[in-house]
Amino acid sequence: MECDILAAEVDASFAPYFYKTTQMIVPDIASNESEIVFIVRSLLSLPKAVPVTFQLTPGATISPVTSEDGAWQRKYTVSFREATLPVSQLSFEHFEAVVSQYDAGTRYHEFYEEGTGGERRNIWANGNPGVAIVNSGWAPEQFPTYATPDGYSGYGVCLNTQYAGALGALFGKPIAAGNLFLGRFIIENVLLDALKATDFGIPTDRVPLRVKGWYKYTPGPEFKDKEQNIVEGRIDEANIYGVFYRNTDEEGNPVKLDGTNVLTSPYIVRKAQVASLPATDSWAQFEMFFEGEKADAEILEALGYSFTIVFSSSKDGDLFEGAIGSTLFVDEVEVIYEED
Repeated sequence: MECDILAAEVDASFAPYFYKTTQMIVPDIASNESEIVFIVRSLLSLPKAVPVTFQLTPGATISPVTSEDGAWQRKYTVSFREATLPVSQLSFEHFEAVVSQYDAGTRYHEFYEEGTGGERRNIWANGNPGVAIVNSGWAPEQFPTYATPDGYSGYGVCLNTQYAGALGALFGKPIAAGNLFLGRFIIENVLLDALKATDFGIPTDRVPLRVKGWYKYTPGPEFKDKEQNIVEGRIDEANIYGVFYRNTDEEGNPVKLDGTNVLTSPYIVRKAQVASLPATDSWAQFEMFFEGEKADAEILEALGYSFTIVFSSSKDGDLFEGAIGSTLFVDEVEVIYEED
């Protein structure tokens, strides 16, 4: 019944059109993704026909992507985009761009950005696809992450910590914190190793200096540990942080940041974190500054750095600890870069 594209790779002879060979491969395409993007030096010089090899699930065929039994099909979009587009032509600001995704009978919100030409950039991710595995028939506002019309200006994002249900507790994951981050969510890793379901970061051609925006936060009434024991006296905290890192190692292999190393990887160049997010029922401003080493201009020009911004309604949500009911609203987020 499966009809997924698992990986895609451009023919090796087209290497001159890319900054580095790692950009010629899109590996580990999650089953909840339907867009495959290759970043090239220039669209003007790129030939009109580019040979791409696709790895499919066993028995599936490619045109269109059809399952072995012939009963199921999926549509994919394959795009080639110029290197300057991932960051330079995006604002990350208003959260007005949102779409409802249908998965296993559920409907949840996914956020995206729009380029200057109105093109859709699927660079925001959250844990809603994982929650959809164990909760069917929910409305978007029942998921941990959703768009709210009551933002600071227009629409904003609501992140709330929820009980993950009996199945989540069975797998040692009793809570689901609302989260939103720049990167991808790999649904295949949810039950195997949930911390590796988050693939943090997008390539950047600019160095982030600081991030500011607006928030509201209310912690839930009872903080619980991973075993669902109440921790007396502990109050839940929200978390907002950013990471700027090298996306390839010394041998040219891709560097991945996930829940296991997003704040500890040796390839991190700069980090930023909001020191405190006091509880407030009214909108308050937050700001954080990136601190660390200076970026290498040559590596930056070759898109050798990536960065992410992460929002979470429970600071220790990655450890599956927090207070059910903790709610973080975020809106009007602005990234200021060094050259600005």
